[in-house]
Amino acid sequence: MSALLILHPGRERSLFKRHPWLFDTAVARLDGHARPGDTVTIQAADGRPLAKAAYSPHSKIRARVWSFDLATTIDHAFFKRRVAAAVARRAHLPELAGQQGLRLIHAESDGLPGIIADQYGDTVVVQLTSAGAEKWRAAIVDALQKATGCARIYERSDSEVRGLEGLEPVTGWLRDTPLSPGGGGAGGEGEPLIIAEHGVLYAVDIVSGHKTGFYLDQRDNRRMLAALSPGKRVLNCFCYTGGFSLQALAGGAASVLSIDSSQPALQQAAANLALNPQLPADHAEWRCANVFDELRKLKAANETFDLIVLDPPKFAPSASHAERASRAYKDINLLGCKLLSPGGLLMTYSCSGGVGLDLFQKIVAAAACDAGRTARIVKRLQGSADHPVDLAFPEGEYLKGLLLQVD
Repeated sequence: MSALLILHPGRERSLFKRHPWLFDTAVARLDGHARPGDTVTIQAADGRPLAKAAYSPHSKIRARVWSFDLATTIDHAFFKRRVAAAVARRAHLPELAGQQGLRLIHAESDGLPGIIADQYGDTVVVQLTSAGAEKWRAAIVDALQKATGCARIYERSDSEVRGLEGLEPVTGWLRDTPLSPGGGGAGGEGEPLIIAEHGVLYAVDIVSGHKTGFYLDQRDNRRMLAALSPGKRVLNCFCYTGGFSLQALAGGAASVLSIDSSQPALQQAAANLALNPQLPADHAEWRCANVFDELRKLKAANETFDLIVLDPPKFAPSASHAERASRAYKDINLLGCKLLSPGGLLMTYSCSGGVGLDLFQKIVAAAACDAGRTARIVKRLQGSADHPVDLAFPEGEYLKGLLLQVD
């Protein structure tokens, strides 16, 4: 019988709403013995059993729910079913058909807390960020291989979140042949892993690239940018390896200035452009600089752009960082509004879990006001369809954005 995690009186409300996280402050005591990652039964103060969850004694999120069905056994078969269901869910969405880069498992929103899995061609990259996911590593990998048929599985469990769970970073091959020294993908010995997205080729660095190697969540937004780009002068800030930049070129942009503080990222972006001889390389400029400083220099030089993309890194990993992050978001959006030509378009994003959509919109509105510009929402932007959001888990909607027309 699993150990019991007994709650303080009245602290079961979030579980009744099927939220999968249980914080340490809700827990009165642990009855029985449980190691990190073990399955425990969460029990209300009045004795009612509520859910089966993975126990994490080192984290403020003390337990993550595997199932609200108390009859469910958490075993290898459970992960086989859950992983297969997540993969099948994507297969039922026509807009995801044929995608070479695809998120297969989106953690809590697929009923698999702490588990991320992305597929790039015949390679799956898995990220395990919780004690429960670590406990069931073998079952998860077996289930992924069976559900996808992919021979290659690489682990990128190197995010800072693992430290909060008391876990060390882990990276490396779980299935098949490792990369050659200096390789950036898994297409074969010495070959980069290359995917096609909306007719554009990208090399994906699954070993040392951000996240699992590529920002799959922006796929639909990159396609939208291409449609908005014909004849426009485009500025792409925090461009990383050129995802938005190449789509702007594919869409017919007159010019694309891409800025990032990472020289290796810009080198990969230029290499990605070279993979696409159909794109006008002479319309692209890559600039290594601090984005905040460079935007001020562009403003001082009276530069203007017709379309600006602001897709910064995570400024607020948690709500405690929201105030500092708000200042950074306001700064870049203020500068972005000032650099837009009249009637220009601003695609602005936040991937910070600590900054919700309402707060982000208020920040951008204040920035536009301070810039003396009138901005109108053309469209609210979000992650692509392979990044679903469970209605009971709004934290899963970490990526939020606005497409604005600025007069």
